[in-house]
Amino acid sequence: MVKTAFIGAGRMASAIVDGLIAKSPDEKSKIRCFSASGTSATALSQRTGISHADDLPALLADAEVVVVAFKPQHLASADPRLAELTAGKIVLSVLAAKTVAQLATVFPRARNIIRTMPNTPSAIGAGITGWCAKNELSEDDRTVVVSLLGAIGREIEILESKIDGLMGVSGCGPAFVFEFTASLRDGGVAAGLTLEEAEQLAIETVLGSARLMARSSLSPEELRNQVTSPHGTTYAGLQRMAAHDIRGIMKEAVLAAKARSEELSRTS
Repeated sequence: MVKTAFIGAGRMASAIVDGLIAKSPDEKSKIRCFSASGTSATALSQRTGISHADDLPALLADAEVVVVAFKPQHLASADPRLAELTAGKIVLSVLAAKTVAQLATVFPRARNIIRTMPNTPSAIGAGITGWCAKNELSEDDRTVVVSLLGAIGREIEILESKIDGLMGVSGCGPAFVFEFTASLRDGGVAAGLTLEEAEQLAIETVLGSARLMARSSLSPEELRNQVTSPHGTTYAGLQRMAAHDIRGIMKEAVLAAKARSEELSRTS
């Protein structure tokens, strides 16, 4: 593991640190964190055993990768010393709606800038992170980036022009899945199940179905067809979903999230 410094010690930083330690438990000494207040960095250090720094020069002195994980709105007021302190280093940002160009104004001398968009399942190592790089990565640097992002799940390199679309699918997607699960639960209650019964059934059904899709070579539509008998119970439910244009609703949800992401990138 290369020496990695975290500027910010909130949820996403914690998730990445946890993943890195799970992969290489004997290399905690190569991870260091810092937070402006010092409170979250101290808490992360105490919980995981990594070290924390009291100031940016101490944090970044020998770091090879710098993970930018503070609140996105703080980028504009970031410490101007970061321009020099991150010179020659890989800067990896998890800041939502912050473009490579915006990041480059704060980290102009970085060896490379990586813009990423993780999602909330990263907290348990089950995320999917889309990412893009400012410049073409060397083979060694690519290995470093992929290894770091692999600590919180899977990763996919895409064009920066597609990041907003990715936000609508995987960034916001967990919330859409949670809402669907709640709706499935509520349907169970309406059908006569208790809240506890319906919630357990809904969660396990969504979980099992997702695992089946991940392990199968079939498309979601093909899997759907396998459990849909002509004019049977599943067919009856799917007909109601089609009548209310469930696919159109989901498409609108993704496009609304994409549009908002584009707006935030322009105005931030």
